[in-house]
Amino acid sequence: MFRHPPTRPRRVESPTSIDPQTLAKVRSLRVRARHIVEGYVAGVHRSPYQGFSIEFAEHREYVPGDDLRYVDWKVFGKSDKVYLKRFQDETNLRCYLAVDVSASMTYRGPQTPLSKLEYAQSLAAALAWLVLRQQDAVGLVLFDDEIRAFVRPAGQPGHLDHVLTTLEAAHPAERQTAAGAVLHDLAQRWSKRGLVIVLSDLFDELSSLATGLKHLRYRRHDVVVLQVLDPAELDFPFRGSIEFVGLEGESRVPTDPQRIRAAYQQELAAHLQAVERICRSQQIDYYRVRTDQPVDAVLTHVLAQRQRHVG
Repeated sequence: MFRHPPTRPRRVESPTSIDPQTLAKVRSLRVRARHIVEGYVAGVHRSPYQGFSIEFAEHREYVPGDDLRYVDWKVFGKSDKVYLKRFQDETNLRCYLAVDVSASMTYRGPQTPLSKLEYAQSLAAALAWLVLRQQDAVGLVLFDDEIRAFVRPAGQPGHLDHVLTTLEAAHPAERQTAAGAVLHDLAQRWSKRGLVIVLSDLFDELSSLATGLKHLRYRRHDVVVLQVLDPAELDFPFRGSIEFVGLEGESRVPTDPQRIRAAYQQELAAHLQAVERICRSQQIDYYRVRTDQPVDAVLTHVLAQRQRHVG
């Protein structure tokens, strides 16, 4: 397998990058996705890593005597290196998008125009567009503490409408996330190997999350985790007397942010590091994404990292 260590998208923006403030003014998810894909494609054309695509990281080098039917000619055309696919399927790629729609994903900090959910929806829509554009199959799951919507993978061009309509119809309730349990369930449902892309803040119990991700890997899925976070959750910029309101049914807590900032940031850092360790232990690609980053720049970085290790 061709793997790489967990990473975070760098703040590298092209002149055509679409900032979240501009994206937030666009109400249609389809139009948002198109703008993101256009920004991504423009960035690719200026990059030395041209021709990015969403690929399985499941190849091995050709050796004399191997069956040429299994050569991945896409990779050969990009890199002049001969690799064999480790599998056969009716499509080059079967991509499963798992988007967290729990209450905590509705959070939007004071300086960001998009909630975590809106950001994840936009990123998922662009990913679906790209997968279908390269004539591969994409499916979608929306979840909180259980599966709320399930779209089976398909590769027809008209399938994009189904995916986008389902994404736009997401109506979060005051439900906590149970990403680990849901991923465990999905590992059972998704019998055909594919690329699973998880978009969530991953505010879940760590042992459950580890079990769910491990099950996906056991079923031989390639997994990418995009942990979507608001800058305010990371930087904790609050001042004065503030009442914190839990989005997932917790009680209101009036407090002085200065008194809890250090403890909060320490606990959050420990959780994020644990999530990253879980992903690394399962050879899962991990990215921490801030909602103040241009979505097309994040997309470019994530797919560039995968392409470098496929080719």
